[in-house]
Amino acid sequence: MSTSPPGADAPHPAFDLGSRLTDTPAPAAVVIFGASGDLTHRKLMPALFNLGLSQMLPPEMTIVGVALTEWTDDEFRDEMRAAIDAHSRSGKADDEVWDGFARRLRYVSGTFDDADTFVRLRALLDELDASMGTRENRLFYLATSPTFFPLIAEQLGKVGLGDESRGNFSRLVVEKPFGRDLESARELNQRLSTAFHESQVYRIDHYLAKETVQNMLVLRFANLIFEPLWNRRYVDHVQITVAESLGVETRGGYYDQSGALRDIVQNHIFQVLSIIAMEPPARFISRDVHDEKVKVLRAIPPITRDEVDLLAVRGQYDAGFIGGEPVPAYRAEEGVAPDSSTDTFVAMKLMIDNWRWAGTPFYLRTGKRLPKRATEVAIQFKPVPHLPFADTDAAAVVPNQLTLRIQPDEGASLRFAAKVPGSRVDIRTVAMDFQYGSSFLKPSAEAYERLLHDALIGDSTLFARWDEVERAWEIVEDVIHAWAEQPIQHGSYEAGGWGPETADELIERDGRKWRHL
Repeated sequence: MSTSPPGADAPHPAFDLGSRLTDTPAPAAVVIFGASGDLTHRKLMPALFNLGLSQMLPPEMTIVGVALTEWTDDEFRDEMRAAIDAHSRSGKADDEVWDGFARRLRYVSGTFDDADTFVRLRALLDELDASMGTRENRLFYLATSPTFFPLIAEQLGKVGLGDESRGNFSRLVVEKPFGRDLESARELNQRLSTAFHESQVYRIDHYLAKETVQNMLVLRFANLIFEPLWNRRYVDHVQITVAESLGVETRGGYYDQSGALRDIVQNHIFQVLSIIAMEPPARFISRDVHDEKVKVLRAIPPITRDEVDLLAVRGQYDAGFIGGEPVPAYRAEEGVAPDSSTDTFVAMKLMIDNWRWAGTPFYLRTGKRLPKRATEVAIQFKPVPHLPFADTDAAAVVPNQLTLRIQPDEGASLRFAAKVPGSRVDIRTVAMDFQYGSSFLKPSAEAYERLLHDALIGDSTLFARWDEVERAWEIVEDVIHAWAEQPIQHGSYEAGGWGPETADELIERDGRKWRHL
């Protein structure tokens, strides 16, 4: 193992002021399993670097990579600098700044099924406690294939790295997917619990760290004008859309074992839905927010086998055109089985059986190879019951709609009726827009920056609690099994279109239409 780079005795000032900030984490070692992988290169290391630049890391913070690749410490540092230069929102790292950050980086090579890997990791962490002052605090990040999650947790437990008995913290960050269905999720949770308590497990969902998702809570509970209307009496229905123009890219092998239902609906969309529909928490603390979200999910009746064809639609993209360029069918993508029945599009209708939302449908849809990339929530209000203006038909006035854009252009838009200038009462629909970029004139932090920081300070508000995950799987359990027993229709929608015709039928049978994005 190589030594630290020259000048390691003192970090650059950008990484030496964290202790003066009230929300700066305690000294700790961040351990990334899968450190040679794509997630570490594109998201995790740039996020940690940007946290350092923002003076949100203490000077004692160290970062340890663990992976099969046989790198020295210096080779790991070189790889991570290239990753930061390529993917950090702050641009290429200044040499002096990089030296201050590079001193934090160490590396352990080994396989996850080899006990010696974890013995050597424990020895390194003990050394860092003494030399860097990390105080036995650990944040373990599982940036690996989900098949390794339980194995890594169990290995950490065997060498005592899940222990918090000395006033230190030991936390485990788990990437999605958390299981493949209800049974596997419960098994995974049980195996993690052999080494880590529920309070130590942070199930990450990067959608929850997006500014617009967090702003939904502020919009609802810090503005009196919205909350009185946020119920079945005034809301006709809600649409949640996660549209992607990309295909599976280089993730064909992974995606073919997952699909849109597991990859997006069960986690991302259900998390957004629970925030939209939840009751006001008594306090904005982790436990209270999670309690209200779970109440929403428990109020959603699971889709039964008999209801699958009525309430859920799936599709798989065929060849087509995106942005004028030809793209292949899903089954022709690299890593995808030629007879695959994996869903690349899902639409659903769900109801929430509680006092606030009884009778108000929530329509969900997500898909790959759709015309554009867009994630949004549309709150469709009911039409006015009567217009007192002569010669103006109430049916001709478009009902109010509040749209919350999660990506790519984060913001909100309120649609309402206004009079056109002139002697006649001519009513037109206009929009009032709010955009984060132009309103605050500063870039938002990346989602992984917020989530890593929250995990380090012990704030689990923006992570998924086990009972949320379990209930989400319960809602779609019968859908998963019903679709597994029945092959999907090949080429059920053309790439560049908005999904299969059955998705339109799902909402149109209720006399409604999907919002045009």
